[in-house]
Amino acid sequence: MLTRIDHIGIACFDLDKTVEFYRATYGFEVFHSEVNEEQGVREAMLKINDTSDGGASYLQLLEPTREDSAVGKWLAKNGEGVHHIAFGTADVDGDAEAIRGKGVRVLYDQPRIGSMGSRITFLHPKDCHGVLTELVTSAEPSADHSSAEH
Repeated sequence: MLTRIDHIGIACFDLDKTVEFYRATYGFEVFHSEVNEEQGVREAMLKINDTSDGGASYLQLLEPTREDSAVGKWLAKNGEGVHHIAFGTADVDGDAEAIRGKGVRVLYDQPRIGSMGSRITFLHPKDCHGVLTELVTSAEPSADHSSAEH
């Protein structure tokens, strides 16, 4: 089922300033960046380490591109901080269905496209002890994603 922590999503008001904090403080570099118009965010993925299943663990910094996006609304209510945790899985479809079968609300009927071409869905935070939880199946490895703008 779930194989690793794929990423921790952190909501921020200023992506560039937040990236610079993580670079200067911890030495983390941007592995990938993109704008996700559907979700209304500009994001940077900071790679922390590789994992034994061939994936990696990241910090995902999220800046809303519009106030009515989920991250924009969350920031207005909560301020900057941890927004969600994402677990990696080889089969987001199957694992989402299995978790749905245990009474946990899955927010998307079908997984959507996430960062770096991954397939994602979210679990309702009220069913996960207050934690917005994401399930992620990484895209097949391809060309270098370093600082790619999409």
